[in-house]
Amino acid sequence: MADQFPAIIVLAPLFGALIVGLAGSRDHRICFPVVLVSLAVSLFASLGVFLQVLQSGPVSYFMSGWDTEKSVLGAGIELRIDAINGLVLIVIAVVSILVSIFSIRRAGEETTEKTPQFYVLFLLLTVGIFGMTVTNDAFNLFVLVEVSSLTSYALIAMGKARRGTMAAFNYILMGTVGASFYLLGVGYLYLKTGTLNMGHIHEVLTANGGEIGRSPSVMVAFVMILVGLWIKMAFFPLYGWLPNAYSYAPSTSGCILAPLMTKVSVYVMIRVMLGVFGWEWVFGHLGWNHAVVWLAVIAILAGSVLALAQRELKKMLCYLIVAEVGYMVGGAWLADSEGWGMTGAIYHILADAFMTLCLFIAASILVKRCKARRIEDLGGMFKKMPVTMTGFIIGALAMIGIPPTCGFFSKFYLIRGGIESGHWEFVAALILSSLINAVLFFRIFEIAFFGNKPAEGHGHEEGETSEQGSIGEQALSVREARLSTLIPLLVTAAIVILLGVFNGPVIAVIRSAIEPLIAVGG
Repeated sequence: MADQFPAIIVLAPLFGALIVGLAGSRDHRICFPVVLVSLAVSLFASLGVFLQVLQSGPVSYFMSGWDTEKSVLGAGIELRIDAINGLVLIVIAVVSILVSIFSIRRAGEETTEKTPQFYVLFLLLTVGIFGMTVTNDAFNLFVLVEVSSLTSYALIAMGKARRGTMAAFNYILMGTVGASFYLLGVGYLYLKTGTLNMGHIHEVLTANGGEIGRSPSVMVAFVMILVGLWIKMAFFPLYGWLPNAYSYAPSTSGCILAPLMTKVSVYVMIRVMLGVFGWEWVFGHLGWNHAVVWLAVIAILAGSVLALAQRELKKMLCYLIVAEVGYMVGGAWLADSEGWGMTGAIYHILADAFMTLCLFIAASILVKRCKARRIEDLGGMFKKMPVTMTGFIIGALAMIGIPPTCGFFSKFYLIRGGIESGHWEFVAALILSSLINAVLFFRIFEIAFFGNKPAEGHGHEEGETSEQGSIGEQALSVREARLSTLIPLLVTAAIVILLGVFNGPVIAVIRSAIEPLIAVGG
């Protein structure tokens, strides 16, 4: 069975979606158990294959025995797991399980009679994200990106708020453009190399002293793929779809999309850079790292300043995601000789997934229970909802970069990479962004601790009902959230701290995976 772990990771949620789709409409009660079991199987398989990788190196698995080398078209269905995407797989599975627990009651409340449809989309989204992470085929990656994108559009649009529908439509337009760019880039690569397997493309591009790799067509292919991925990850200034999409989505949809979609897209960019084109081609032949790092600096500062200007809690968190994407893109392109920037970028993918999840779960609880959509509505929340605010504080301190949270260590490695590569502008942007985050979150802490005004329902949207009745009644009876929503929040907050405390083993795994790539490039 262990040999089948790579396939099980993707197939477990796929078959779970099929079961929910067929039987869930008859009895909604079976939806959550099927979802939880499916994701637990994926987590078990992810842990199993990760241990295999640590013991014997990267694992390759050909679906249905379709080996690329035996295919006339140079196409195949290969899944490849190494140490880096092994960590990403575990993060995806854990985040998905925590959000599924968070959704036990909320899925029915926010999507009324569409609970089975929500869980089908939820599982298909995880299929797409798992597949994006493990596939070793450039065209299959496009297919899986579209699977995750199409389910994202539906998850955002299926809420009761009208603005969510418009946000989903804008996301569709931008997502289609991004997918088109990526597919055109893959087409150019196939014309030049005659294969779609990422490993084989790299071999062709580097053969004979990299003669094919110096072709203008390959340059065009890289630019198109990069722009397509930048749109998908909301890299500034291509971020326009993200703030409204994640702000106006149902809370369960936002909690699964915000921690995973942009982070996995950043991982895919790193996979393309190192696994398809190679360290030497990207940082030696291409030599764009200085320009991209400056773009990342602009993204960090723009995202932080835009977050500072927001009065809505979720909208503020969305702009912080834009800044965080700048952290990861900048780190990946620092090109320092020891690879600390790349190390920090990969570690930040893992850390930011849990930091973002922690903040979005806490914000969703505050919005749902006391209509605290705006920052000024949080007055007195420490006294009324101490457990929820404790989770929010831990996520916020991680976002600022306070030890021993994982956010501190990810910024430490990114700053180290910036110093060793001589990109002081990137170091300054990280420090300034952290200071802005401190201003943002300590302003929230001050209002939530010292404020005496009960939370009011500013920004109440049509069709959204209150759990406690009218807003006036709710202001007098605000109490802590139910256990099913507090458990994933507190578990996520604990992971944010533990991932920081035990960052050493994680960094060691990342370093062991990227050092050979840097050595080859050097």
